[in-house]
Amino acid sequence: MKSIEVKGTARTIAERSSEQARALKSIRNEGGVPCVLYGGEEVVHFTVANDALRHLVYTPHIYVVDLVIDGKRINAILKDIQFHPVKDYILHVDFYQIDEAKPIVMEVPIQLQGLAEGVKAGGKLALQMRKIKVKALYNTIPEKLTVNVSHLGLGKSIKVGELNFDGLELISAKEAVVCTVKLTRAARGAAAAAAK
Repeated sequence: MKSIEVKGTARTIAERSSEQARALKSIRNEGGVPCVLYGGEEVVHFTVANDALRHLVYTPHIYVVDLVIDGKRINAILKDIQFHPVKDYILHVDFYQIDEAKPIVMEVPIQLQGLAEGVKAGGKLALQMRKIKVKALYNTIPEKLTVNVSHLGLGKSIKVGELNFDGLELISAKEAVVCTVKLTRAARGAAAAAAK
């Protein structure tokens, strides 16, 4: 898995909620994003410049985040992002500190491989899930999960429960459809003609 460096500055949390809300608003007005790091000995509150998160958030790739908070380096993963409901800018980010001995849960992108039998017969391949949630040690999690679709016929689909990857426990629902070959009008017409 690739890594990306994100620099932040520790911040203190106000005791009163009104003071806390004012502080968070001030951080956002100055182009910062309030962040929290979980998973370590203590919860760390810090601020990151909005621009520093662009390559981490707006990408199809997954990363180990090399967090640098006031000069201290911590390996983490992106856990959760909150966006503004109307303006769509980042309001808040949660990170989770990586422990090399403990498995983590992460969503990994799916890449389809091969030409499906059903597509050759006139169907259309549709990717239903972009990512699958997996559980594993962070250094065994691949950048993407490759799913071979060569055997997939017309009207057939592949579900999460049918997949298996070495060293990974798949957490997504077993009945969730990863991809399917949909019948097109042309394929239906060809099938009807063949049946006559």
